Amino acid sequence: MDITNETIDKLADLAKLEFSGEERENLKKDLSRILSYIETLNQVDTEGVEPLIFMSENENILREDIPGDTILKSDALKNAPSKDSDYFRVPKFIEK
Repeated sequence: MDITNETIDKLADLAKLEFSGEERENLKKDLSRILSYIETLNQVDTEGVEPLIFMSENENILREDIPGDTILKSDALKNAPSKDSDYFRVPKFIEK
């Protein structure tokens, strides 16, 4: 697959990113290398190999849910640099 500037623009738009000219060229090279590596993986003979469903033999190993002492809301807010009645106040960090 050929990586074009249009492909980079589409990916950048989907990821909400912006690339300069040099960054765009580096990204094209990196994506080309990634795709060529994946093509070599597609050439591997996987005939007769069972699909891997789980990474280990263990399934659903969960800790027991034991109720314990919890911290009071007032204690949790005691050291907060900024609070509003029952909530922590944090600066806005998401911009649209």
